[in-house]
Amino acid sequence: MAVDTPISYRNLVIYEIYVRNHGPNGTFADVEADLERIRSMNVDVIWFMPIHPIGKINRKGVLGSPYSISNYREVNPEYGTKEDFSRLIQKAHALGLKVMIDVVYNHTAHDSNLVAEHPNWYHQDADGKPVTTVPAWSDVIDLRYPNPELEDYLIETLAGWVKLGVDGFRCDVASLVPVDFWIRARARVAEINPDTIWLAESVHAGFIGARRDAGLSAYADAEIFRAFDLAYDYDIWPMWQAAVTGQAPVSRYLELVRLQNCIYPAHAVKMHCVENHDQARIMALAPSNEQALAWTAFQAFNKGAFLIYGGQESAMVHTPSLFVEDKVIWGDYPLQPFLTSLAKIKKEPAMTSGVFTIPTAEPAIVATWEAPGDCLMGIFNVNHERGTIEVPLADGEYPDLLNGRSVPVVDGKVAIPDIAAILRYDRPSNAPWFYSLLFDLHIPSDSQG
Repeated sequence: MAVDTPISYRNLVIYEIYVRNHGPNGTFADVEADLERIRSMNVDVIWFMPIHPIGKINRKGVLGSPYSISNYREVNPEYGTKEDFSRLIQKAHALGLKVMIDVVYNHTAHDSNLVAEHPNWYHQDADGKPVTTVPAWSDVIDLRYPNPELEDYLIETLAGWVKLGVDGFRCDVASLVPVDFWIRARARVAEINPDTIWLAESVHAGFIGARRDAGLSAYADAEIFRAFDLAYDYDIWPMWQAAVTGQAPVSRYLELVRLQNCIYPAHAVKMHCVENHDQARIMALAPSNEQALAWTAFQAFNKGAFLIYGGQESAMVHTPSLFVEDKVIWGDYPLQPFLTSLAKIKKEPAMTSGVFTIPTAEPAIVATWEAPGDCLMGIFNVNHERGTIEVPLADGEYPDLLNGRSVPVVDGKVAIPDIAAILRYDRPSNAPWFYSLLFDLHIPSDSQG
């Protein structure tokens, strides 16, 4: 059960890789050659989008989606061999990287090896033909749960990948697969590697509601965390998008961030990002480059793990297609130093054991991590403002961990940074431990009643 999720998972930096588009040849060898650079960014885990053979029947695009899988136990021959992947894992481990692979257990390709062998494992129409329950996903057909025989096969497949050296699983649309199955899978895998990392692609709240209205299964994040260490931020993603694009006040999004901290189990860890393979690049979504970077810095500072999508370090605007060859254009990695600094700050002890609060949304986001003797304050100019902002700090000079400069506080105010600043400070000795919480709630510290 996920009650044993290490608190240090809050500090994880995960790097997402689509092998087909990552290197010049789209192979495991290309990724292997890039591992030192990725590790130099202070990345902890590399997550591979599905590495398995892709179905040919009803495939989308010329090459098909990696999420339309024809065999869970093999690798896509376009990427290399299983031996090539094993060698890549060994090198990653030697560099101190963990390796996570995508698990797609809601559906398979139309020509999966399981279709002919076990047609009863699928959702079927009135004529007994396997079907998808999501019409837009025309290149796949859905597995049907519960089914002990199916579940045993899938769980043993996971065990096989862990024996090969895989350290974790990112589980595609995990909210559509029964939580009891994931709990069983977690327990079996723990027999081989109890430190296996489990990340759920939990889905948008609207998707859950639509599934339930249609009489189909869907599990909310609060249920998902019974089995998983980490879950996506999609429960509040639409409001984040609205805040980034100026369609909603930033304060509305931050209220939902606060709500997450109250409604999920204390051990739960959210994974934050500003882009991934299903979403627009932040450099395309945000109104300005400065705001894009400010939002990136905030999500790295936010409570939970942080995801970097391959190509983000090159300020990519284009989101690569899943269905055709669409290589990342790397250039000279202009944002790699910025992301490297954020990933390094993510390892600060205060961001593991401290109390996280978000006191201010306007004119810039102010967020704090406070632990005894070690406190961090982030100022994130997501609104592209100028001027000063009040901060609960004594006047003086404070080191900015993001750019190595010092930032002056004068009369309780600080200049709003162009992008972001992350300041280290000591909590005043006369301030109670709950000072930040009072500030967060906008209650004066000397209030009564």
